[in-house]
Amino acid sequence: MINHILRTFILTLWMGSAVWGPAWGAERLKMATTTSTENSGLLDVLLPPFEARWGIRVDVLSVGTGKALETARRGDVDLVLVHAPAMEEAFVREGFGVNRRRVMHNRFLLVGPPSNPAGIPQDATVVEALRRIAATRSPFLSRGDRSGTHTKEQGLWKEAGIHPRGEWYKEVGQGMGAVLNMASELQAYTLTDSGTFASLAPKLALKDMGVQGPQLDNPYSVIAVNPARHPHVRYVEAMTFIGFLTSPEGQRIIRDFQPTGTPLFWPDAVPSP
Repeated sequence: MINHILRTFILTLWMGSAVWGPAWGAERLKMATTTSTENSGLLDVLLPPFEARWGIRVDVLSVGTGKALETARRGDVDLVLVHAPAMEEAFVREGFGVNRRRVMHNRFLLVGPPSNPAGIPQDATVVEALRRIAATRSPFLSRGDRSGTHTKEQGLWKEAGIHPRGEWYKEVGQGMGAVLNMASELQAYTLTDSGTFASLAPKLALKDMGVQGPQLDNPYSVIAVNPARHPHVRYVEAMTFIGFLTSPEGQRIIRDFQPTGTPLFWPDAVPSP
């Protein structure tokens, strides 16, 4: 951790006053992140120890990954914590982000009504399950917001060879918590991250359909906005927070966050003991 911050300090000096001036005296950091990190409650346990130690307040914009990266491209935030690898790679490749680091992962789940109108068997793959939903025209709610979850869902439909359309398939343009509540009320299927579903499950009339597949892995990464593209961003504070998230302390907090008795996220930066 100390070496990481020292390298950041030296790099900032090397980059010059355009970064040093506004960043060094700042006490606020703007982060765009996914609705899943907020809906799950993870930020409520991650941010206070960081803010107390460094005296830096983290202002959170909770949106889908697509909107988070668009906001970062404009230089309206200092860093992003998101979960759409292809979109993240493009963001860095195009020069908008630097120092991308894996932080944690969980799983995507296909959830739906306990009555299971599509007749999805417990041992089905996610692709087989989507084909059954389409064949039976069972209600399905899509986030429709270019979030990481929406991007994953669209990729899965493509893999299944289906272009979903019709009254049974609805894009609602809402965050994960809102979509889960709507799916519960309408008794519809939807794709969700496991963290948000676990935190809301006691209030929902939905169940995990138990589908399988390597496509359901859900990695989260943190990326600083490139100060060469947007000199006003608070790069030092962003790198300090990235150092905290990927440090043994930050990774322990993520690992120990178990409000339902089981982990909602698994740390990736530091191996668990």
